[in-house]
Amino acid sequence: MYNSKIVGLGKYLPDNIVTNKDLENKIDTSNEWIVERTGIKERRHIVKGDGNTTASMGAKAAKIALENANMSAYEIDLILFATLSPDYYMPGSGVFVQNILNIPTCPAMDIRNACSGFVYGVATADQFIKTGMYKNILVIGSETQSGAIDMTTRGRDIAVIFGDGAGAAVVSRNESKESGILSSHLHSQGEHVDSLVMKAPNTNKWVTEIVNENNPEDSSYYPYMNGKMVFKNAVLRFEEVINEGLIYNNLQTEDIDLLIPHQANLRISQFIQRKLNLRDDQVYNNIMRYGNTTAASIPIALTEAWEEGRLSEGNILVLAAFGAGFSWGSTIIKW
Repeated sequence: MYNSKIVGLGKYLPDNIVTNKDLENKIDTSNEWIVERTGIKERRHIVKGDGNTTASMGAKAAKIALENANMSAYEIDLILFATLSPDYYMPGSGVFVQNILNIPTCPAMDIRNACSGFVYGVATADQFIKTGMYKNILVIGSETQSGAIDMTTRGRDIAVIFGDGAGAAVVSRNESKESGILSSHLHSQGEHVDSLVMKAPNTNKWVTEIVNENNPEDSSYYPYMNGKMVFKNAVLRFEEVINEGLIYNNLQTEDIDLLIPHQANLRISQFIQRKLNLRDDQVYNNIMRYGNTTAASIPIALTEAWEEGRLSEGNILVLAAFGAGFSWGSTIIKW
């Protein structure tokens, strides 16, 4: 059985910075309220006409990841694209990246696991490589959420949280067993689907129906989140799935050199840090700068941590995510 390893990383963020002060001018909120509840100070939003889409941002991040891997796009055997905000209802965004990067006829697959999407993508890439089916896999997390957010006081609990951006990783076959992806652990619990959801458009309520109704009170096509339910489940599942990965690999929490959690809420990350008794230097957070970029948050944070020299050969890296579905997962990596 082959081993798999992350050999290249890249990220892309839109230029448009939206501060908490900017949001104060649009909705009934305050910088203090946002920082206290989420830790977020600013986020990036695309603006109409700037040329950015979910796929184009993913392609820009992927191009940087390929350059950092010293690899040509022609060497990619599979594209895995994690997003909850695809360019179109169909086809998936992976094929758009394939077209932008001029990658030949390799398969492209979209992964729709929201905040857990990148972890699911890395786990999928790892298995394809370990079975010998593929050698080089491009895993992308990209989101354009700003255009689907209710930017009114009614939607402020969601509006203050989410941002846009993309991150990417090249996962490749690694002949050495001394480093690479050690294991991934994935879960979901469908009974909580309505706790974090965007219900429209759907097969029972198409866009044309929404437009024809012209009902400004219909909030079903905006994201909904039961914040207390999500927080309660997130802190439980984060701890569980991180410990599951550590136990599987005969590791202890003190063996973690760096934990990169999905950047959902700084309070959640700090809660998990306390529960696992980790030092500040063992946990990487950047939500204060970018907000929650959903499937893009881990690859953006991972790329930044690597750029900042936070990862050295032999380090134990833990990726962990929790999101809509509910779905959650962890990946343990020896760098």
